[in-house]
Amino acid sequence: MGSVSPSYRGHRFPVEVISHCVWLYFRFPLSFREVEELMLQRGVVVSHETVRRWCLKFGQAYADGLRRRRPAAGDKWHLDEVFVEINGERRYLWRAVDQHGNVLDILVQSRRNAKAAKRFPAKLMKKQRRVPRVLVTDKLKSYGVAHRELMGSVEHRAHKGSNNRDENSHHPTRQRERAMKYFRSPGAAQRFLSAFSGVSPHFRPRRHLMTAAGHRLEMTLRFTIWDHITGSIGLPAAA
Repeated sequence: MGSVSPSYRGHRFPVEVISHCVWLYFRFPLSFREVEELMLQRGVVVSHETVRRWCLKFGQAYADGLRRRRPAAGDKWHLDEVFVEINGERRYLWRAVDQHGNVLDILVQSRRNAKAAKRFPAKLMKKQRRVPRVLVTDKLKSYGVAHRELMGSVEHRAHKGSNNRDENSHHPTRQRERAMKYFRSPGAAQRFLSAFSGVSPHFRPRRHLMTAAGHRLEMTLRFTIWDHITGSIGLPAAA
């Protein structure tokens, strides 16, 4: 499926610089100041505040563009929730992935009760416009309520250890959470993680299943897709 590149009207820097800064921030556990330093090494003088504004403006647009180009989601959905610390308080990050490890959606909520468990699958089904063939969760009882009330015809598998795929998908988030010294507000966490879950997995193919040559070829393809959805032609290598 094709996609339209975001508008860069009014921006002083070229698209290659903007998209490269956004890629650095969402792909690696870097701060805005560290991105500023990396760009300075390449002869590009840009402030960390400008990088922050670019990530806010273009991060979600890039993530949406990448999602539109992905194949249709699988029919086996894994749902899981983990706590995240936001401004010193515990919140819960709900995440859904399919059997291929593709992130379907995320949602930051203050609870993990039945109401929260129903809100997330309802949002997910509305976004996917269908129900899964199989729903896989841990043994949290709230999932049972959501299953009965929202998708009673769907097979539900709930037992310890059955949801490793979704739990593993939380690892990059944990890495970024530590690098960012935790999130400042639920809204900021939702905005960042929504864009991050669209951009970061695109550059994380299942490398352990590939040869070195196969991995390089796959990454070249993924960078080409990135250039297409951002409207970039690539940033020249440093001298």
